[in-house]
Amino acid sequence: MRYQRLGEPGQELPVACTDDGVFDLRPLTDDINGTFFAGVRPEAVAGEIGSGRLPAVEPAGLRVGAPIARPGKVVCVGLNYRDHARETGAELPEEPVVFMKDPATVVGPYDAVSIPRGSTKTDWEVELGVVIGGAARYLPDVESAAAHIGGYVISHDVSERAFQLERGGQWDKGKSCETFNPLGPELVTPDEIADVQRLEIGLAVNGVRRQQSTTAEMLFGVDHLVWYLSQFMVLHPGDLINTGTPAGVALGTPGEPYLRPGDVVELWISGLGRARQRFEAAP
Repeated sequence: MRYQRLGEPGQELPVACTDDGVFDLRPLTDDINGTFFAGVRPEAVAGEIGSGRLPAVEPAGLRVGAPIARPGKVVCVGLNYRDHARETGAELPEEPVVFMKDPATVVGPYDAVSIPRGSTKTDWEVELGVVIGGAARYLPDVESAAAHIGGYVISHDVSERAFQLERGGQWDKGKSCETFNPLGPELVTPDEIADVQRLEIGLAVNGVRRQQSTTAEMLFGVDHLVWYLSQFMVLHPGDLINTGTPAGVALGTPGEPYLRPGDVVELWISGLGRARQRFEAAP
């Protein structure tokens, strides 16, 4: 199953997308959020579509919002791709590097992204986003993690490197600027993905390919991350995990070609679609 939220910010319509069309989910849920993931299974949605109880929607002309409502938390993992660690000269971590990001940074996959005031090093990071489908606390083993995953999504973990690395303290202030987490266009349930550790992932800036890798480069795989994080915090339905970025970010590129107003970034992950954002100066 594939889910989207269509419409203007704050007025998005939750829908299910199938080969037969796009269908209104409001008979089942107010939004695509934690309550929805905790209580409605993809097979139930398919059954409602098959019975004709979900109205069809014409998506043409509607803005595409983030495919989940604002998550309770956004948990990010750093240095989780071997190729990215190599390009930055960092040692491979023995355990996942974890930091948090303001959930209010989540915007739609085609929305404009604001380069913050005073920024000199706004950077791109395409990532596989994992949305939690069932509460996870102290999971007993890695194998149990898959049952707690609600779906996968393209996530753009935009970063301001000067704020992150040169201004003291933790990474959060370089990660939590307004609009710094475009998400989508679709949330794809796990049954649609044959092998989440074999997905092509990439990003281009102004038509120039900057990142091209595969989730096989992850140091810690998706199931490991869900299990690991559950040892330190409760993962609630609707929470988002950004699982790290591959090589090719501006920080690791000769000349450090950081983003400027007018730049256009395109992102893709096989099976999850494509996203596109234009960068603008913050108002």
